[in-house]
Amino acid sequence: MPTEVILPKVDMDMATGQISRWFAEEGARVKKGDVLFEIETDKAAMEIDAPASGVLRDVTGKEGIDIPVGAPVAWIYADDEAYGADVTAAKQDKGPISPPVEEMSAKPTEGTPPTSHSVTPPSALPGISPTREEIGQSRSGARATPLARRLAREAGLALASIIGSGPYGRVVKADIDAAIAKGGFKEASAVIPEAPAAATAAVPSAKPMSDDQVLKLFEQGSYELVPHDNMRKTIARRLVEAKSTIPHFYLTLDCELDALLALRTQINAAAPMKKTEKGEAPAYKLSVNDMVIKAMAMALKAVPDANASWTESAMVKHKHADVGVAVSIPGGLITPIIRHADEKTLSTISNEMKDLASRARSRKLKPEEYQGGTTAVSNLGMFGIKDFAAVINPPHATILAVGAGEERAVVKNGEIKIATVMSVTLSTDHRAVDGALGAELLVAFKRLIENPMGMLV
Repeated sequence: MPTEVILPKVDMDMATGQISRWFAEEGARVKKGDVLFEIETDKAAMEIDAPASGVLRDVTGKEGIDIPVGAPVAWIYADDEAYGADVTAAKQDKGPISPPVEEMSAKPTEGTPPTSHSVTPPSALPGISPTREEIGQSRSGARATPLARRLAREAGLALASIIGSGPYGRVVKADIDAAIAKGGFKEASAVIPEAPAAATAAVPSAKPMSDDQVLKLFEQGSYELVPHDNMRKTIARRLVEAKSTIPHFYLTLDCELDALLALRTQINAAAPMKKTEKGEAPAYKLSVNDMVIKAMAMALKAVPDANASWTESAMVKHKHADVGVAVSIPGGLITPIIRHADEKTLSTISNEMKDLASRARSRKLKPEEYQGGTTAVSNLGMFGIKDFAAVINPPHATILAVGAGEERAVVKNGEIKIATVMSVTLSTDHRAVDGALGAELLVAFKRLIENPMGMLV
């Protein structure tokens, strides 16, 4: 049987993706491992390889259209495998068989969670024809392999009553065999078991204003509507989740930067020259942010209990300090991660950060370069922002918001002096890092910033 090509999940937050480019056309012969198509997610562009060798057929995943994760986008037929006439007939006859878009993408009733095989078929999206599997799915209400569908039909089983154990909730042969052994539901009396009452209980929550309610507040013609892209939708969802589920706690300190700025100048002046395409250039050029990253990583190692993530069953104590750094890109932001930042030199951190930021802006980061991490740094000092509080990015338990370094009057030994001062605010997940522990972490950070030689030993 042909090998199904699905839209894979390349990002932990990914629900849909877009095929930005196909590298093979309908009817083309492909080899396993060849680049088949490119996915554009909300954060990056990823090349997807062919899962098998053969002839590419039934390409249903169109470029530039949102496609649910796990949905089939094509099939690969082996060289000796016949391309059945029934496939062509099914595609031509899709009109009367395929249900309306509203029916195929119907949502479960309020308060009832979807079954494990509830996946919006790609044919419910504009410009995508139903696949052979979706045509069968529309009749039975479940996702299943062709073999499982035939066995269920022969046994008189209702596919809708069977929860699949295959990828993305798909019913496979083993599920049919198990259902037959248990005396599964017949088509004539198919009943889907009710979900437990605890799972269906509606959770009271405040509802935001609807789109219509918002637009009614403004005069017609006084605005334009710009649809949200995938990145903005993901940012909105994660921020609401973070602020709704994480008990944020904030701590603020002022750090004097004069010693750090002086050391930075010395280090940059001592940088060796290297040859580039444009001639010679310094091998590195440290920024204040590079030194902030290093200080935050070393502070976490000095206060290991704060280098943690919260889960309902256990506290995750991290062995390394992996620091995410918020980078602004068109339409949103992304947080590439400096792994083992406590163990790296300042020059290494600086060059690595420049590379990550550059590829982040062109959406060329790999998932492992922006997923995970044990903390994060968000710096708005370059915009002159004095201080602010950042939203924690799960699974982190902390995030450091960095303001601008500016000259301020400070009192030292009873005298007023001028010093370059930077305000920082630590947001903590109070479940994992309480007030005293957060304060200990921030004091360790301040000590390193004000005594920066400690970052060189």
